[in-house]
Amino acid sequence: MKKRPLCLLCFLMMLFLGMSDLTGIPLATGNPLPDNVQRWIQAHPASRICGEVERYENTEFSQSVYLKKTYLIYQSKKFPIYNVRVFLNNEEELKTGMSLFIKGTLKRVEAPTNPGGFNSRQYYACRHIYYFMKKGVILKKTKNYSGYRQTLSDIKEACKKRLELAAGESAPVFEAVVLGDKTSLDPELRMRYQMAGIVHILAISGLHISILGMGLYNLLKRVGLGIWPAGIFSLVIMLQYEMMTGGSVSAMRAVTMFLIAMGARITGRIYDLPSALSITAMLILAESPSYIRDSGFLLSFGCVMGICVAADRVCALAGAKRKLTRAFFSSAAIQLVTLPVMLKFFGEISLAGLVLNLLILPSVGVVLAGGVAAVLLGFVSIPVARVVVAPARALLFLYEKICVWAGSSRWCTWIGGEPKSWQIMIYYGILATVLFMGQYIKQLKQDKKEQKNDRGRKWGLRLAAVLLLSGGFFVISLPAFINLSGNLKIICLDVGQGDGILIQTPENRHYLIDGGSSSQKELGRYCLLPALKNQGISYLDGIFISHTDLDHISGVQELLEYIEKGLTIIRVGHLILPGWNGGKQQPEAWKELAGAAERAGVKVVTANAGDKFPSASISFSILWPEAGAEGKDVNEEAMVMELIYGDFEMLFTGDIGEETEKKLLSEGRLKDVDCLKVGHHGSRYSSSEAFLAAVKPEISVISCSSTNTYGHPSPETIQRLEACGSQVEYTMKNGAITLETDGKKLQLYENNPKREKNK
Repeated sequence: MKKRPLCLLCFLMMLFLGMSDLTGIPLATGNPLPDNVQRWIQAHPASRICGEVERYENTEFSQSVYLKKTYLIYQSKKFPIYNVRVFLNNEEELKTGMSLFIKGTLKRVEAPTNPGGFNSRQYYACRHIYYFMKKGVILKKTKNYSGYRQTLSDIKEACKKRLELAAGESAPVFEAVVLGDKTSLDPELRMRYQMAGIVHILAISGLHISILGMGLYNLLKRVGLGIWPAGIFSLVIMLQYEMMTGGSVSAMRAVTMFLIAMGARITGRIYDLPSALSITAMLILAESPSYIRDSGFLLSFGCVMGICVAADRVCALAGAKRKLTRAFFSSAAIQLVTLPVMLKFFGEISLAGLVLNLLILPSVGVVLAGGVAAVLLGFVSIPVARVVVAPARALLFLYEKICVWAGSSRWCTWIGGEPKSWQIMIYYGILATVLFMGQYIKQLKQDKKEQKNDRGRKWGLRLAAVLLLSGGFFVISLPAFINLSGNLKIICLDVGQGDGILIQTPENRHYLIDGGSSSQKELGRYCLLPALKNQGISYLDGIFISHTDLDHISGVQELLEYIEKGLTIIRVGHLILPGWNGGKQQPEAWKELAGAAERAGVKVVTANAGDKFPSASISFSILWPEAGAEGKDVNEEAMVMELIYGDFEMLFTGDIGEETEKKLLSEGRLKDVDCLKVGHHGSRYSSSEAFLAAVKPEISVISCSSTNTYGHPSPETIQRLEACGSQVEYTMKNGAITLETDGKKLQLYENNPKREKNK
């Protein structure tokens, strides 16, 4: 640190931002708008704003525009509200730099409502966007616009068209690699790249910038330009390239470090990688402190930290001398540095990436060069561009096959769950100790005269390093092996209009009750998978399906398809379906779900009243449907079950109505419970007075969407629940609701609130 004061300054800056965040000073998080403006927006969401078009996106279904220098028109005054993303009702002809006057509904960017959910609020805060405007209507727009910025946008669109013509089906991947545009990328392909640990090649990174920037610089020097003209021209082109590709944090980091490297070369100064990295980090954090909590920022800088700080020391510890072994252990060093970040944000890491990056990274330059050549030649001759890009397309085909092969292995990725802060601190403390050991061995190797006892000392240090790292891995991966609390945990996920309940037993067994939504698309990808990974769950012992309406099974269907296609290493032991018709002539949705389970290697089991499913210290008792149920009315013949753990009891009622409640009452199957999953999302036709008088729940959880068209939850139902003395909780208001109990005492936790609280 003494030799590199910039590194020390960067460390102190990041420490200050981290400490301010922990102490509640909103430098990296929170809404910087004045309280009176926030309150006014919350009370009057229908607003009018004006701003300048920074960029816009046209998709198949909608058009959105990003405004900068945005002002809220409030009481004939203008209040700055930073940047805003506007979703327009109708498609408009826009140009970058235009000034727009728009009316619509302002809404605070939402925080994640489920464990492991994507943090849109933090992502957009890095870009100074704190509000979305929905149903936007442009009232006025200026004719003036930025000719230069619009030209860059037009060039990008023209490049995309050339790639589509030249690269065919591979065009979306080339658009991501060359232009940083992932809008057309197949989601399943992206998941395969992520599982294989090579998804980083789809982002504009240091590798891309170094290949393009240094390639251009060397080319200009070969044609006769000197260091200064070639360097300055390369710098200018790379800056425009970064602006054109969208300015992701990895691109900003790579371009800034390229500028520093090129500046050092032009002026004849020494380029120091750690110092350049520190300068770049400070510049980005000074512009937006929110990046301190951004996964892209932490991973991008963590990878470079792994190269410049950890790689040599890990190689020294491993005794790696050959180029291939050094490359492997350098890759391992990057994984060691970024491991807590990957687990914190994604709950998993790719083990296959350790090897696959060694095979794939050397050829990425060919893919990038092929894509660039296809763009340039595409403006001259599409047939020639197709021929030139053919080798790069062949490599992409090979990459995909490798990813498919890797995904078929259970060891492709490892799900460790989200570590706690204390686990991360212990891990990095252990890693720092190990790196000091590596530095000591590195210095011993540099000594001209090696003492006789140095060899034994090295092997002792290596053994100690292995033991320490093993301890570090164990500490940070505890959620994947044990239930840290030792309690029963029930997470009622926020799935919008639907149901999805995740259960973790004290013995670390896991169950899912339903998992579907009629209001959220791709629930399996965006809710169930992230939640399971966040909790360190790679194996579900069972999935209980109350009935086969789409709002209870859509996410489960996706999950089973992902397992079948090798898009996740998560496995499921049993799928428990309601026993309709004794296994004969069930509804079509029942058959389709059972078929999907069988194709995924999941055993299908049926359940009827009287069946029990014990699991160590807990037990599931099935109360409904009866053995003769036909499944004609899937709501009234839905599976009803009771979970028992010690003195704690919880009732899950699916979508049954008053008719089934009466039958359960008449047969004496209901008793006093601690918690109730309210039937049919709080419908007025469920949770009758007689039913509630029998079950007497202390806590009632309602799962529904705030925008549903069914009127759920019904005011009458809420009144009946409150009248029986129950505490009513809603996923639509509070996000995921977690119940935790030791069998006697019950605690309730909420995810980040979906609504802003009045100040």
